[in-house]
Amino acid sequence: MGVGSKMSPKDLLLGSFHAALEVADPLKIVPQHLPTPPKGRTLVVGAGKAAGAMALAVEQNWPAKAPLDGVVVTRYRHGTLTNRIAVVEAGHPVPDESGEQAAHEILRKVKGLSADDLLVVLVSGGGSALLSLPADGVSMADLKATTRELLRSGAPIQDMNTVRKHLSAIQGGRLAAASRAPVLALIVSDVTGDDPTHIASGPCAPDPTTFQDALAVLERYSMRVPEAVRTHFSRGAKAKVPETPKPGSRIFRRVENRVIATAQGSLQTAARYFIGHDIHPAILGDAVTGEAREVAKAHGALALEIRRHGLPWQPPVALISGGETTVTVRGEGRGGRNSEYLLSLALSLDGAEKIHALACDTDGIDGSEDNAGVMLAPDSLARAAGRNLDAAKLLAGNDAYGFFSGIGDLVVTGPTRTNVNDYRVILIQ
Repeated sequence: MGVGSKMSPKDLLLGSFHAALEVADPLKIVPQHLPTPPKGRTLVVGAGKAAGAMALAVEQNWPAKAPLDGVVVTRYRHGTLTNRIAVVEAGHPVPDESGEQAAHEILRKVKGLSADDLLVVLVSGGGSALLSLPADGVSMADLKATTRELLRSGAPIQDMNTVRKHLSAIQGGRLAAASRAPVLALIVSDVTGDDPTHIASGPCAPDPTTFQDALAVLERYSMRVPEAVRTHFSRGAKAKVPETPKPGSRIFRRVENRVIATAQGSLQTAARYFIGHDIHPAILGDAVTGEAREVAKAHGALALEIRRHGLPWQPPVALISGGETTVTVRGEGRGGRNSEYLLSLALSLDGAEKIHALACDTDGIDGSEDNAGVMLAPDSLARAAGRNLDAAKLLAGNDAYGFFSGIGDLVVTGPTRTNVNDYRVILIQ
């Protein structure tokens, strides 16, 4: 393996993951995108798993004499110590009252801006749940119940956000619409395609979807949602409730949505890391979607082709991918989409020699557990069998966490305070 042979596969995989995280660190990327202070004051608001770190980056690089205040909301345990911008922690992936109160305060402050002021909005993944202000006629209990249904449905993030935008009083461009001041949204993307309308349900972006589209999502995935939600969508479809601001609206003439960190940037950094260790990187894409277990089968087949036949690349090779797979929950187990991906990959590889893998969420939390993701080694299945862990049975019950925690192969980073979606790599020696 050339230079790479001096490092263990585990260290190589973890090193590549940390390289991918570093290039998406808000403390490093936000400062270069900060605007000149306006004639009036600057209000900073935002939501997402990276919002606390982004707010801190603004504070550290804003002129001391220039007026600055604001409120951002982030996930519990993701906060940072700030002086001028309040950082509120709230529920994710299911919204809660803390997020609702913060969203109320954000909207109140935004409505108080003048044309001489500036609104800076810090947007990152997780903001859909964190910036939770239900529309009139929809309660927080209704929003929570609908969110749980969305999370269990297996729907892609775009469909989930179509529903969320039309249950919200602040998302789907409504935050920007409330501001009389110019708006600059700085965005850390956690969705495939990096379209601002899909990131944190696009609080400052035009929304091309409709109430009718939201109703169609409910039907497509046979979702059982509170009656108040269906009633709200039906009234919207009949034009009895105002639609979200659409592309072409005059509102967005004073709004800039600027994506400052992406999954592709992190994948390319990881690729350079592997090149530095004499390992050929093959980026399979930053927009890989679909059921986690099915994506793993396809990636496993490619890894075996490389290992056995040297096609389409001669080993050593690192197959790198990003994006956001989904998990349709059928069992009562624990584990996020990255853990499920690697458990399915383990079964596909069936202990093939010299193939190791890592799959992690760049926010440091895979699903709702305490790990960023997991690692896979050629002997993972054998070690699990020695502990009476049935890989196929655990996968069927969506209990990938039980499998990997049982063999000590969790990757635990704690909150990274960034979020550019999933990072996966299969190393073929």
